[in-house]
Amino acid sequence: MTLSHEELFLRYLHAGAISRDPDAVAALFTEDGVYEAPLQSLRFTGRPAIRDGVAALHRRLPTAGIPDAERSGYILHETLTPDVFIAEIDTVLTHPDGPSTTVALTQIFRVYKSHITLLRDYFQTP
Repeated sequence: MTLSHEELFLRYLHAGAISRDPDAVAALFTEDGVYEAPLQSLRFTGRPAIRDGVAALHRRLPTAGIPDAERSGYILHETLTPDVFIAEIDTVLTHPDGPSTTVALTQIFRVYKSHITLLRDYFQTP
């Protein structure tokens, strides 16, 4: 089954930001896929490293807040290269003991056969 860019992005969003499931995130990548977060100086290569790295990120950022799907949004941009798309995301994070914050992210996806081969995730921690 071939996934559209939006279907793949929504699966990634659900696995990561919503479910916080490192195994599910890693499963969306090719065996030799790469996750990079250049602003955080992070690079994970291969599903096991991606799984472990995403799990570490989730542990490191537990106080960042809970994504508020109703107030968050995204725009996907197709590129001239059919296997590349860009996601612009504005995520509203709610905090149990404080005001909400908005985090802007840009993600560049390179895909092959409905799997991510390279994801560059540009974000700053709140």
